[in-house]
Amino acid sequence: MSTLQNVLDSIKPVNRELKHKIQKRLDNLTKPPGSLGRLEELAGRYTTITEKECPRIRKKIIYTFAGDHGVVQEGVSAYPKEVTYQMVYNFLRGGAGINVLANHIGAEVRVVDMGVDHIFEDAKGLIKRKIGMGTRNMAVGPAMTREECIKAVEIGIELTKGAVEEGVDILGTGDMGIGNTTPSSAITAVLTGRPVAYVTGRGTGITDETYRHKMRVIDLSITVNRPDPSDPLDVLTKVGGYEIAGIAGLIIGASAHRIPVVIDGFISSAAALTAVSLKREISQYLFASHLSVEQGHQVILESIGLNPLLDLNLRLGEGTGACLGISLIEAGVKILTEMATFGDAGVSEAADL
Repeated sequence: MSTLQNVLDSIKPVNRELKHKIQKRLDNLTKPPGSLGRLEELAGRYTTITEKECPRIRKKIIYTFAGDHGVVQEGVSAYPKEVTYQMVYNFLRGGAGINVLANHIGAEVRVVDMGVDHIFEDAKGLIKRKIGMGTRNMAVGPAMTREECIKAVEIGIELTKGAVEEGVDILGTGDMGIGNTTPSSAITAVLTGRPVAYVTGRGTGITDETYRHKMRVIDLSITVNRPDPSDPLDVLTKVGGYEIAGIAGLIIGASAHRIPVVIDGFISSAAALTAVSLKREISQYLFASHLSVEQGHQVILESIGLNPLLDLNLRLGEGTGACLGISLIEAGVKILTEMATFGDAGVSEAADL
């Protein structure tokens, strides 16, 4: 049996029994029951995932997976593919949006080269796991082989093992890859059964003409490759990307180790959709940080069953939304663990009306 299948088999539902105990404490804090809304929900979900009744969130890591896409040859993006490797250097220098927001919440950014069309020297914060110099053009054939796809997923799983050894408390996912909204839209269309036009957005801000062309390319890719919606790995192989597969693997591995994962926007959510399609219980370990401007994002979140924490018109990726989501989850956990109960504070409780 493969590593991937072993890990999938090991994923169990979250501890529902603990939820009632935590809710009792939340209701006994010095506030009207439920008055802190979703912050209370986040605290409860975090504890049921980790099985820690009095948790603290200290070590936070954002894994930003990077890869190039052969379908960029079809002219589906406003930016040339060189921007992928240029942005990786920007991440490593600390000059990107993800660096600013990660610093803001006290998280570490780790960039994973899954398939950037560039050779990087060793650098602090860079994890080199390159499978190829970008995927193949999915408009003319499969983006990768099934073996490459499984390898990419298992790289993500392997990264979670190291995170466990380091004592990580929460993970965030991010992406970098020019053209990657195109495979993400294709994955979403196939796995949800929605029309391409319904799940495809403008990515980096393309013109109306390029937008229509992008949808034609996605339709063509699905027609040429005939991905099987009952086999998520087949979908990921034929119309996916190395970085998307890596994110899916990280989500799968984290779920097996009961580590909460905060997913970013559309790309990370396409990876999450793939992971959840492989094992439904994985959705219980995920937090949706925000609702992206990309129109397919809402479709994915509805399919997975997640309610986004924020709606700020974000569409950058990189893990920026995940940082903001982590900050809210940490706030909820602190409410649970640092706020006084009525008994502790000597405050009278509400009358029983």
